[in-house]
Amino acid sequence: MESPTSAASRPDFYDFLDRMRRPAAADLFRSIKSFLVSFSFHEPSAEEDGRKVQAFLAEMEGAIRDHPLWANATNQEIDHALEGLEKYVMTKLFDRTFGTSAEDASTDAEISEKIGLLQQFVKPQHLDIPKVLHSEASWLLAVKELQKINSFKAPSEKLLCIMSCCQVINNLLLNISMSNDRTLSGADEFLPILIYITIKANPPRLHSNLKFVQLFRRESKLISEVEYYLTNLISAKMFIIDANARSLSMEENEFQKHMESARLATQTSVDRPSSSHGPPTSSARANQAETDIAGSKFPFMDSKTESLTPGELKQLHDLYRQVVNRYTLLSKALRKLSIDEDHLLDSVHDS
Repeated sequence: MESPTSAASRPDFYDFLDRMRRPAAADLFRSIKSFLVSFSFHEPSAEEDGRKVQAFLAEMEGAIRDHPLWANATNQEIDHALEGLEKYVMTKLFDRTFGTSAEDASTDAEISEKIGLLQQFVKPQHLDIPKVLHSEASWLLAVKELQKINSFKAPSEKLLCIMSCCQVINNLLLNISMSNDRTLSGADEFLPILIYITIKANPPRLHSNLKFVQLFRRESKLISEVEYYLTNLISAKMFIIDANARSLSMEENEFQKHMESARLATQTSVDRPSSSHGPPTSSARANQAETDIAGSKFPFMDSKTESLTPGELKQLHDLYRQVVNRYTLLSKALRKLSIDEDHLLDSVHDS
């Protein structure tokens, strides 16, 4: 299975951009630009936006097939162009279409918090994973692949992260089946391992990433093996949301005890005071701010301004400066590393 990192450097996207810079592509470029602009005319709606994107990609497939720039092109070359188009469009629309609703953000936070608790006590035996299928090396590789999902903006690349993770698990099952002359039972073996991997990985914004792939990946690509793996990860997400004593093969009192201990451990790690003596240095305050931000702890969110002490106002100011500094650095890095495709295309079609 091709890794998302290598997929990101495939010729599909850059070949698409190269052809779109040509004067002969002016009509296609205008259609794409018009479609992107049209999104600013109405309120975001994930399902409706998904339908619009799918309809546009289907329409553009016909336009590309009939276009002189792709005359005598093979089906594979047409598919490469559509892959490039999907990545271009969804990268431009990413901030508008990815996890924009309060409900999505809330679901992401709830799942991440639930996984954070389960991580502290769930073992393979709680998911009835037999010892013969235990492989720390393979599991670690699968975890790393799944954790990459939030690093990409294109639905195809996010899906490749899922595929890469699932392929690692599938290869593990195949290798064990061949070496142990053991007949495996498909999803009965695969899904519990994927659930365990998902708990170990706690991938960022899992709900929003899955929803994004479902809505905006070309429908013709969500078939066969791809559909199977995506469906399994969705099932893993639902299992985790509903995880309880029965589903984890535990007694109810044992499960509740583990969950409470995990909550206390999490709270203790957040509230643990610095072991150093004397007032915190600016570096220590910055580190604390980073911890609070990374852990989604906003101590002053529900506070009234008039109730804050001078010390709390100073802490709030430190947090504010930390956020602004990090935002500024991130913005500079993104501007430096990104390629402004619109500028490159406009420079050709406006000339």
